Amino acid sequence: MTALDFQFNGPALERRVREAGLRPTRQRVALAELLFATGDRHVSAEELHEEALDAGVRVSLATVYNTLHQFTEAGMLRILPVEGSKTYFDTNTSDHHHFFLEGESRLVDIPEGPVKVENLPVPPDGMEIAHVDILVRLRPRRQ
Repeated sequence: MTALDFQFNGPALERRVREAGLRPTRQRVALAELLFATGDRHVSAEELHEEALDAGVRVSLATVYNTLHQFTEAGMLRILPVEGSKTYFDTNTSDHHHFFLEGESRLVDIPEGPVKVENLPVPPDGMEIAHVDILVRLRPRRQ
């Protein structure tokens, strides 16, 4: 599911949050509006917190983190651990891969195309591979 699958008004987002098994609190719905109103995107908790404050949504950074993780567990977001201390959340939950622009600390979707993942190891007994994330780090060419 991608961000475009959401309708961007309060009642529809409230319903979507409820259908995901979460109580549609004022803060959850406000954060959902910020997350999904502009199409697919990658955002950190700190960036979303700043956007919320700029939009007049009174919410703590801890609440933003908790909400992002709740949305992830409910299947509304994908979590993308990029750096040891920085995690991004992706509103596009479909299987796709990413470029990471190191100098900008920015994620960009890799366009659909010839990315193949082959020769994966056999998972241990009782386990299955849920998802494979490819993150290609980019930097400007050195002269």
